Amino acid sequence: MKKWVMMILLCCGVLWGCSEKTYEPREIVSETDVCKICNMSIVHNAYAGQIALKNGDYEIFDDIGCLMEYIVSNGDEEIGAAYIKDASKNEWIDVFEAVYVYNKEYWTPMNYGVVAFDTKQAAQEWMTQEGEGKLLHYKDLHNFNWGIHE
Repeated sequence: MKKWVMMILLCCGVLWGCSEKTYEPREIVSETDVCKICNMSIVHNAYAGQIALKNGDYEIFDDIGCLMEYIVSNGDEEIGAAYIKDASKNEWIDVFEAVYVYNKEYWTPMNYGVVAFDTKQAAQEWMTQEGEGKLLHYKDLHNFNWGIHE
């Protein structure tokens, strides 16, 4: 009987260990969090981004441009999840699923002019309300010219 109980416990342990890990965004603490790339304090929380690494650490960014610089430099193999703030709702959304709008006139902390939305419709409504813009998807951000746009 003990053998069967041990076998069941062992199987449960193996199955639990193989289950997919879940990630959640963490709250930004403006007094202590600084951007991993530019070392600026996260003062404008509405534009912040973060990466949850598979080892449980978090990397924090003050702008989507800094977050993309980290991904391009380090690759995405160690990334468990990545989040950016939705510009219209101020809620965390998935970086890889978000829809982006670029306009050099949009203010962002590093002056990249790229803001994120959870849907294409929300992005288009933002462009209508704020003026012209260009729709981008995550794959477009890899080839985007991330210099400061004046």
